[in-house]
Amino acid sequence: MRAQINRLPSDAPKSLGSAIDRTRPIQFKLDGKQFGGFAGDSVFSALLASGVDILGSHLGQKIGLTRQAAPPICVAGTSDPHRALPMDRMPALDGAELVTLGRRRWPRWDELMLRRRTLGLDLDNPHALDRPWLAMVGERRQGFDIAIIGGGVAGLSAALTAARAGLSIAIFESAAYLGGHSGLFGTQDGEDRPEEAMARLSAEVEANPAITVFLRTEVIAVRAGLLRAHTVGIDGSMARGEMFDCPAERIVLATGAQERLPLFAGNRLPGVMGALESYELASRHGIWRGHSLAIATSSNCAYRLGTLARDNDIAVAAIIDARAGPNSRFIDFAKAYGIRQMTGRVPQEVRTNRSGNQLQIDIGDEAPIVAEHLIVSGSWQPDLTLWHVAGGTSAWHEKHQRIEASGALEGIALAGSAAGYFTRQGCIQSGADAVDRLLGRTRRPIADPVIDPLYETPDAALADLGERESAAITYLDGGVSLLTRPSLPPRRWYDRFRRRTEPELPALSEASQSLTLGTIAAGVTLGLVPPQSAGIVAQERVALIPLIVGPQGEDRPASVAISDDDIPAYLQNRFGPDAELVTIMPQDGRRLTPGALIFSNADTADALAAIGVVLRKTPSGIRGVLKASATNGPLHVRDHGQIVTVTLAQAQ
Repeated sequence: MRAQINRLPSDAPKSLGSAIDRTRPIQFKLDGKQFGGFAGDSVFSALLASGVDILGSHLGQKIGLTRQAAPPICVAGTSDPHRALPMDRMPALDGAELVTLGRRRWPRWDELMLRRRTLGLDLDNPHALDRPWLAMVGERRQGFDIAIIGGGVAGLSAALTAARAGLSIAIFESAAYLGGHSGLFGTQDGEDRPEEAMARLSAEVEANPAITVFLRTEVIAVRAGLLRAHTVGIDGSMARGEMFDCPAERIVLATGAQERLPLFAGNRLPGVMGALESYELASRHGIWRGHSLAIATSSNCAYRLGTLARDNDIAVAAIIDARAGPNSRFIDFAKAYGIRQMTGRVPQEVRTNRSGNQLQIDIGDEAPIVAEHLIVSGSWQPDLTLWHVAGGTSAWHEKHQRIEASGALEGIALAGSAAGYFTRQGCIQSGADAVDRLLGRTRRPIADPVIDPLYETPDAALADLGERESAAITYLDGGVSLLTRPSLPPRRWYDRFRRRTEPELPALSEASQSLTLGTIAAGVTLGLVPPQSAGIVAQERVALIPLIVGPQGEDRPASVAISDDDIPAYLQNRFGPDAELVTIMPQDGRRLTPGALIFSNADTADALAAIGVVLRKTPSGIRGVLKASATNGPLHVRDHGQIVTVTLAQAQ
């Protein structure tokens, strides 16, 4: 069994790991290799603790294993891919034998020394990180008066407010615990510690009989009165997934905010990780990668990780801040620790050394900074994914440099960071306000007391420095899409052999798969998406979620009618008023990615010439929306840069 080389010892100066029980060690196998961990670990956290931090290889570059980009796994011997489970939500259970899905590639000679660190996936396969459970049929479950999506302080506040109104409530939280991520952001004057606030609200929720909590549960689709969720449960010594549909008269989206990936060459190499994920791994699971780190940030909260690392005897090489002369109480704390601070600078390129165990961070005008771990913190993007799925609208906010919600939806309300609030107080009050709005009650003003910029420099998006010659790749976000920024052509004869390239994207709308909010925000920064179009692109390209109605039979409950026969609201009139839902059959039998554009001929260079779009996989085939006048003859789908010929099985 492998040693847990990245796990802090229980007697560390400031012991962390609130989610694990160190008195209950466990062992499991993944792909035939033995790993250890503790009760409370997920498979993902146990792997990182054991030193596995490489997901695989994409375009000749190693990609780090992160929560956003982790492969599906299933019990060894399982033949149905729909039974696969997400690695970050699957608990590590003693005695389990698991396998990762996805095609592997033979390691190159220079990768052999890293074989103990890698899952070895071939990420050039566009379906390597597909989530097969999204094609599962949802089974009907008990309904609730109100559903709260997100178990952070905003969601907990909303649930308690609804309980006081005499309603039945369900909370859906993707993590294995309630409380959210307030701990990263610290305390303002007059507030209790965030850990105390999260613990107090969580205890009140768990003690309230009107509130049902679903942990390890991801809501994948929402519309007025209904949601669809995938949950990971424990059945004896086995974990299993289930998709279910839950009616709810009212829905609160307290989905938080996503941390944007800063744009620099090498931003997804192993050892590069976001501030929020680094904090959660340390505080919940007691995991720090290596014995030294550097921090590249344009936000104040990342400084907390520097002081937390020093408390646990982790060397901090430097904190690199893109802002010139920033002020913050966290910055003052870091200075008191003697941590080197470099302001007005950003990483321009990150490389690994030959053995792959150290990162070299190039900041341009000085010698590279060397560390085993680089924590990056860009700006924060409200997570409006489900808002868009439900038909909500959004727009680019120039001052905040992010996409923010606009308009309103009947029976659905936003709360917390998803609604645009910045402080813990604002998030808690907005949770109560969301319930008041849905109940038609008198609403009270929400206090969101942001500290004066004179004393607390606002967070900022890391500016784009322009493309530079580099063998490393710049990715637009940290998720499964693996979209890269347009790159300069090679200038040296041997550069063409150092990395493979994929087709350029003169406009992000030409990407062949669905997009994330972080990708679209990066597209605005790079000029790939006009700011005034960001909200429209988000509506059309973020909301591509499978919604499948299964057959009704005597041996199973009837599925809730999330309609599979209607064109989604965000695509209404996109391909004309008479567009049709069709079933598409690829001639070579391959899978197609939701969001891939459909063309009438093999010339797919102009995204505006598309006549349809792939929606989802269903038991009867692949569903898409198609322009009404284009239903005869073979068609062509641009999927991850490849042209796939398809025919229509039927039109409805």
